[in-house]
Amino acid sequence: MMQLVLILACLLPASLAAQEMHNHPAPEKLGTVSFATSCKPGTEQEFNRAVALLHSFAYKIAEEAFQSVAEQDPQCAIAHWGIAMTHYHELWEPVLPPAGVVAAQQEIRRAAMLEEASERERGFIHALSLIFNDAATVPYSTRALNYELAMRELAAANPRDVEARVFYALALISNASPSDKEHRRQKQAADLLEPLWSEFPDHPGIPHYLIHAYDNQELASRGLAAARAYAKIAPSAPHALHMPSHIFTRLGLWDDSIASNLAAIRAAEHQGDTGEELHAMDYLVYAYLQSGRDQEAAQVIAQLKAMQNLNIGDFKIGYAATAMPIRYIVERQQWSEAEKVVNPPDSAQPHVVAIAVWARGLGFARSGHVQQAERESETLRQLEDRLRASGNGYWATQVDIMRREVMAWSVQAANRPGEAAAILRSAADDEDGIEKLPVTPGPIIPAREQLGELLLEQGDPASASKAFQTALANAPGRRGALQGTAQAAHSH
Repeated sequence: MMQLVLILACLLPASLAAQEMHNHPAPEKLGTVSFATSCKPGTEQEFNRAVALLHSFAYKIAEEAFQSVAEQDPQCAIAHWGIAMTHYHELWEPVLPPAGVVAAQQEIRRAAMLEEASERERGFIHALSLIFNDAATVPYSTRALNYELAMRELAAANPRDVEARVFYALALISNASPSDKEHRRQKQAADLLEPLWSEFPDHPGIPHYLIHAYDNQELASRGLAAARAYAKIAPSAPHALHMPSHIFTRLGLWDDSIASNLAAIRAAEHQGDTGEELHAMDYLVYAYLQSGRDQEAAQVIAQLKAMQNLNIGDFKIGYAATAMPIRYIVERQQWSEAEKVVNPPDSAQPHVVAIAVWARGLGFARSGHVQQAERESETLRQLEDRLRASGNGYWATQVDIMRREVMAWSVQAANRPGEAAAILRSAADDEDGIEKLPVTPGPIIPAREQLGELLLEQGDPASASKAFQTALANAPGRRGALQGTAQAAHSH
């Protein structure tokens, strides 16, 4: 008995020590960045951490880190550049959150006034000033192009500066036109980043921006290596855990996308990043539905409905919160449920409201309720007009495509099949000519896939099969297009 007590006495401290170690948080892992500055010695580590956070779009935490550097060294001009950069969300919407513009302008002015900055640091500060100066009078597209050109000059003047080249590549990607199906700017960015990645394999921004460069049907297969690497480089950043799913979604790798987004959701919830959490949840619902895991998709939507005080006016939050339940209804062709979809709160932006209107219109049209569908189509036209009047041409075009989809199914319900097919084919042609934005996994139901369904309903399986094959080339692995292809083959 005494021997047993001694053994337990020996084991207990080790067990307690192990438990204490287990309760410690995992070390932060954000990748490796080396951004040379002229700031006070001792600030290097925190500054590099801030830049690493910036490269993973962890804007709030990055701002706090840059502010910490500025407090340690009030003469550190480039720290104020960093604070301003956290208010410039190049690949998100809005690119310039209104609440941050004034603060960013103040930080850039402060950076420009400090005299200790090196010529290279002044180049970064000058380039960013082109985004925020004259923000009220010069169109953003003009300022963004000026920024890109300034970053090109900075990268050329500092050919061994990794950060100048990486931020220049990001500027190229952010200025890529959604209608450029040759992806010229994306390819230019990739040509900059790929050689850098070989030399700096632990840099978080390089694989991150490669994923964005390759987030299109033409280039997606080239992004798989970056997708596999990025989450391992910066697992402490929720966005780094989510981003690989952009490539996985493009390639129809649903199990990989599910694993990626489950990890991102846990990390984002832990850090209190609601926007990133919802963004990953939307991609997760999409992947679950394509995998036929409808019950798990429903569980995610139940989690969404339990979330309180969501800022639907924030596009990233509003889009995901609106799209998720609609995906679940429309992907499963629950048309009577689609008719009952309600608009998001009044704070939602017009293109978010349009998703709900489109779902209702589609529900009415597919159920044969033509007049109700036509009313929703007219509402979509009004939303399109609002978007065009505000200068948001991209989303105005997307809403116009949604409107034509509702019109096509309404005309089909009114027994005018030739007209219905022509309308939906024109919508599909326009949709295929425009790239999606990074905030979405893609259209709720691609127009080309809908065209296949329409042609099947009209008794034309050969034409339907061609439409489904094109849809699958654009979005591999989508369940609806796969099922449609099988149905068309069976109908021959």
